[in-house]
Amino acid sequence: MQYRTLGSTGISVSVVGVGTWQFGGEWGHDFTPGEVDAILGTAREEGLNLIDTAECYGDHLSESLIGCRLRHERDQWVLATKFGHSFHHFMDRTRHWTGEAMRGQLEASLKALQTDYVDLLQFHSPTDEEFLNEELWRELEKVKQEGLVRHVGLSVSNNGNVMQVERSPEAHCETLQVVYNRLDRVPEEEVLPAAQRLNIGVLARVPLASGFLGGRHKPGAQFPPNDWRSTMDREKREALLAEAQRVHREEVPSGASLAEWALVWPLRHGAVTAVIPGCRTAEQVRDNARAVRLLG
Repeated sequence: MQYRTLGSTGISVSVVGVGTWQFGGEWGHDFTPGEVDAILGTAREEGLNLIDTAECYGDHLSESLIGCRLRHERDQWVLATKFGHSFHHFMDRTRHWTGEAMRGQLEASLKALQTDYVDLLQFHSPTDEEFLNEELWRELEKVKQEGLVRHVGLSVSNNGNVMQVERSPEAHCETLQVVYNRLDRVPEEEVLPAAQRLNIGVLARVPLASGFLGGRHKPGAQFPPNDWRSTMDREKREALLAEAQRVHREEVPSGASLAEWALVWPLRHGAVTAVIPGCRTAEQVRDNARAVRLLG
């Protein structure tokens, strides 16, 4: 495994982390504590030390499953979670953006994670109005001073929203999470250069393009109704699958799988610190870790 420093935080993170939206039950599978324990155990064996989760991956469900493992080895992990939403049921959330709501969500996250602090607390896909909230910024500073949070970050919903990136220092955000992969290069235009200039550490989420760059799904693939990809516009989904096939044929070097190549592709941009792919099994974690060999 390789490691990089996450922006101005000074934290050393594995260049491949563990994304955990899937643990919340919206990817067509309900995970058991044993399955999550096996995934995280394998991640540690492979040198991964970064976990990214959120308050609304289930109703703190992902965090609860992670907490069962982390309580025994908290000091071995860099733990990132988020605030801003409440989960109700499949693909249904409400938004909550006051300082009081943030604190309540954080307290629930800490309880679920069975820890007394998180390394990184991130704005979770705020609108511009929700982000530009000085009352919320002050409350975030308070939870940092209280030792509940070590660093604050921003996870943007619009991966071209350079305004929020430019204003991040005012909100004391030291990290940025953004969708960036071979099928979605919008951040290269303004967002990544801005983050690099401001020394904001970048976590590239969805590096495998929601599995479309994983090599398993071909054009015409069907997804179960409890998998969020089934809610995508069919034409858009087919276009992504077809483009992934073209990329596989024309760009992936000999000896590498599409998934391996796609996973390290964002890491070649100078602004990107780490990628945070999801995983369903311990073997997928091993595959993700092995991809680092392509970085040289």
